[in-house]
Amino acid sequence: MSGSIEGTKVLIVGRGSGIARATVLAVRAAGAEVVVAGRDGEKLAAAYDDPGVSAETVDLTDEASVAALGERLGRIDHVVSTASARARGAIGDLAPETVLLSFSTKVVGPMLLAKHLAPRMPVDGSFVLFSGSSAQKPSIGMLAVAATNGAVDVLTRSLAVELAPIRVNAVSPGTIDTGAYDALGEDKKAALFAQRSATSPARRIGTPDDIAGAVVFALTSPFLTGVSLSVDGGEPLV
Repeated sequence: MSGSIEGTKVLIVGRGSGIARATVLAVRAAGAEVVVAGRDGEKLAAAYDDPGVSAETVDLTDEASVAALGERLGRIDHVVSTASARARGAIGDLAPETVLLSFSTKVVGPMLLAKHLAPRMPVDGSFVLFSGSSAQKPSIGMLAVAATNGAVDVLTRSLAVELAPIRVNAVSPGTIDTGAYDALGEDKKAALFAQRSATSPARRIGTPDDIAGAVVFALTSPFLTGVSLSVDGGEPLV
């Protein structure tokens, strides 16, 4: 039987658009109070017109910032970290600083959230982290992304053991239609989406709502922990 997050307090770290925004709206629809947090708290606050959504500023690469957020929040029931740092590029083009920022944001940042927020959470609380399908299907130009996502999968299992009975899961998206692909330009983005839609077993590109639904599932499944949920349309299978 699924649990409920109605009346709980959920921290969602990330931007005010795309997957993060869809997740905030889905968690609110499930009856939870939401605190959104990111590098620009004022911008996040302006992104939501909902008295059930408040905003905080946090830098996941700065432990003092994460600790201060914990002090301001007090008790928190669930934590979702959607934050990431762009790290695409072939090996010849990757700078060490790019790779380290990716790890600092998506791996070390959630470790700091666990360190400073888990002591403030109830035993039936949970964390949801974000991995990605590149950890299962390597491709040229995605080395740093894949390595980061693979580390998130390991972190998820390790924290599930160390923080128990607090649950820790991850969501692992495939290709999702967000602004992340806009930098390719309209024609290249359309060609990429057409190619992946044709080969994916789901025969389509994912949406932010697909991922938000998986986050709510993870938050409300009391016997689910240490799992990376692949929400990728079967992309790594082909």
